[in-house]
Amino acid sequence: MELIKDFIEIFMHLDRHLSAVIQAYGGWTYAILFLIIFCETGLVVTPILPGDSLLFAIGNFAALGSLKIEYLVAGLSIAAILGDSVNYAIGRYLGPKVFKKTDSRIFRKEYLDRTHRFYEKYGARTIIFARFVPIVRTFAPFVAGVGAMSYGKFLIYNITGGIAWISIFVFGGYFFGSLPIVKENFTIVILAIIVLSIMPGVIEFIRARRQTA
Repeated sequence: MELIKDFIEIFMHLDRHLSAVIQAYGGWTYAILFLIIFCETGLVVTPILPGDSLLFAIGNFAALGSLKIEYLVAGLSIAAILGDSVNYAIGRYLGPKVFKKTDSRIFRKEYLDRTHRFYEKYGARTIIFARFVPIVRTFAPFVAGVGAMSYGKFLIYNITGGIAWISIFVFGGYFFGSLPIVKENFTIVILAIIVLSIMPGVIEFIRARRQTA
């Protein structure tokens, strides 16, 4: 329970916590952010890291001069692409064994089913669209690795989706984060980003439940 409270605290005051990290670690902040994005996209066990809201927040800090926008976009794009590639490899080599096992806390059937529905609807483009949907973006490359998608085809969509995801949120924070209305309501903006991010998945889940009812 304490861990959940701490996680919510980080979400609610992401700007304050990020400011403390920058002050404490300076240039190493880029490495920390790289690791966070890599883990969210590359490790199936970390699907709930605050990707979208974090990217928007660091874009805002770049606008304030605390971080360099070019380093962020380049470095985090690489982190996202490498993360998905590792996730694909995990799915390719471990996926079949995982799917044979019963439901677990990490590989929950509802997460995998949700990702499968995205593939059925969007095909290979799921690798791009899933970048903007929490949880699904973590499991999409894993499922691609389990399936018949070749790595060459996967890599094209991976690069496109990774650069698009990082650029949209980081530049969004860079250009809009300094607006007075955003600065004065930063927590609300972060919460709005989280809600908008999970909304497609919620709608898809409700639609699937109605179809099976």
